[in-house]
Amino acid sequence: MADPATAAPGRHAHDARSQLLFGGVYGAVVACAMVAALAQKGHDAPADRRYDAAWLLVTAFASALAHGYSHYIAERGPHRRGQALRALAAEWPLVVAMLPTVLIMAGAGWGWWSADGVEYPAFVFNIALLFVLGLLSARQAERRWAIALATGLVDALFGLIVVIANAIIK
Repeated sequence: MADPATAAPGRHAHDARSQLLFGGVYGAVVACAMVAALAQKGHDAPADRRYDAAWLLVTAFASALAHGYSHYIAERGPHRRGQALRALAAEWPLVVAMLPTVLIMAGAGWGWWSADGVEYPAFVFNIALLFVLGLLSARQAERRWAIALATGLVDALFGLIVVIANAIIK
């Protein structure tokens, strides 16, 4: 599949939709993994949650930059002017997919809700997001509802694997 930043004009719409779904799934899985890594027992003060939110944001942008840059340098042939910036900008879905988790953690840090156990709503949100993205991608590809539901469940399973691994490791 071609990168939307480097694709031929006729394929851009399909690639943009693919990039949106890919970035969403990737961002939700990264958000789950980051919350699992950052949420430690005994570290549930508001200041800890603001710290977690800041690291989620840094990770979102670093992941997007690294992924966009890797697409740019992996592209064969001559590079056109501005192509690197387009490759980086095409990673916005990854960042957007992580922003709700940043807000969940920051909200706990700002006292909007309890900072204790806020990782669980973050996990639930990301697992639900993975399910919806899988379901939508399958339906957009004109798959039957049964296949679309199964695709959503498999995508949600990625988030559950992170949560289960976190429980086992801790």
